[in-house]
Amino acid sequence: MRKLITALTFPVVLPLSFMVCSPFAIVASLITGSGTPSHKVARVWASIVLFAAGIRVKTRIKQDPSGHTPVIFACNHSSLMDIPILYKALPVEFRFIVKKELFKIPLLGLAMKTAGYIPIDRAKGRAALKSMKEAARRIREGASIVIFPEGTRTLDGRLQGFKEGGFMLAVNSGCPVVPVAIRGSFNILKKGSMIASPGEVEVIIGTPIEVVYGDKRRDRKEITRLAHEQVRQMLQEAQGGLNGTQ
Repeated sequence: MRKLITALTFPVVLPLSFMVCSPFAIVASLITGSGTPSHKVARVWASIVLFAAGIRVKTRIKQDPSGHTPVIFACNHSSLMDIPILYKALPVEFRFIVKKELFKIPLLGLAMKTAGYIPIDRAKGRAALKSMKEAARRIREGASIVIFPEGTRTLDGRLQGFKEGGFMLAVNSGCPVVPVAIRGSFNILKKGSMIASPGEVEVIIGTPIEVVYGDKRRDRKEITRLAHEQVRQMLQEAQGGLNGTQ
């Protein structure tokens, strides 16, 4: 019965809750000139969405990232639900890195802009370099961010390789990377589906990877490798040894 109720209500609750919450986030941020109110509204929205989907979020923290802010959270990505899950699980205020084209979408674009989301130009050349430098500046000023270094959601539930591009932000800003493993969201809402299946999701927040380690400065290739390995290990631990299943 719970699955049937979720299947019927979730496709309605997801867009409706966004349309209701977005104006509050936009107005609050415009009045205060800060993205903090938008983040608080987003956490309320996330709680509504997770409740409608019947999702219980369990968080395990290996090392509290609040003492290292700003940081770059590098997460595996297997479901649309990963976004509300992260709003529920991460203990610090953060922003998302999103492609600049999304800022052109009415309401969504304004909501992201007032919330302090950081646009990235994925085209090659000077525009992309400029957007990366601007993102690094925003991070240095105190904005912890979330990146999904797989580049796209997994199609089979297994951890994909990490792209190095997002980790240039760590190199340019000097901020640590905190790997985050999300286990269980793939089976709750698969890519291309709006039918949610109730269940439990575990979020494991790993140990920070410092850009400067001793007398050595890590490059993006090494940071990418270390982040991927830590996420893979955390997924294995959570899954009881299976190879990176999400």
